[in-house]
Amino acid sequence: MLPSGLAEIVDNDEDLTRFLTSSSLFNAAGVKPAAFMPNPQNRETSVFRYGSEPRERLWRIGSEHLTAGRTLHAAAIFKARHVRSSQLDVVPQEPPPCHANIVGWPWSQTDPELGKSQQKELATLIAQQAEVVRR
Repeated sequence: MLPSGLAEIVDNDEDLTRFLTSSSLFNAAGVKPAAFMPNPQNRETSVFRYGSEPRERLWRIGSEHLTAGRTLHAAAIFKARHVRSSQLDVVPQEPPPCHANIVGWPWSQTDPELGKSQQKELATLIAQQAEVVRR
């Protein structure tokens, strides 16, 4: 068990949340793939192992863990299985409690544009399965 009490392996049926700090990451149709793109510094996408209910806890988690000065606009909720069906993985990374990372993104040092294109394809697969929860 992790310090948060969650299992050391993220189950396929677990809800995951990607906090959306820009209104440009979603619209009425849903979450945009850009919301899931990996951080170029660590090549991972930060998520939390938490669903949409209860809403007050969802917003509290988001507010507590956002970088100062960033606004929490919404959250993208999806299942770990959607990440894995995209040939990526979700691994716990605490602290903070309930935190995890999407890992395994394609990366190309020799052809960065190809790597970015492949990342966008995978991010699109996840975004298609995500539900937007507005604040």
